[in-house]
Amino acid sequence: MTLFWTRGLGRYLLRHPQDIVIVVRAGLRLRKKDWWRHAPFLPLPDAKYWEFRMSTVNGIDGELSPKDVVVAAKWSLQQPVGK
Repeated sequence: MTLFWTRGLGRYLLRHPQDIVIVVRAGLRLRKKDWWRHAPFLPLPDAKYWEFRMSTVNGIDGELSPKDVVVAAKWSLQQPVGK
């Protein structure tokens, strides 16, 4: 199973509530198309894409820190979305 959450992120966001909207907006940009049609009915990214992104960012076994997640989310929101 692919883990779409970083340890300590919830705690970090409770201490930095201004970053909640940033992380949610960035996360929604990664969601699968037509996510509401398939279980678990959550706007999660495609598992293969997520694994690719995590390995390119961290290497095979790396894990992002909560601060790294927020920095990456801020960066992603500054990038244009191609359709």
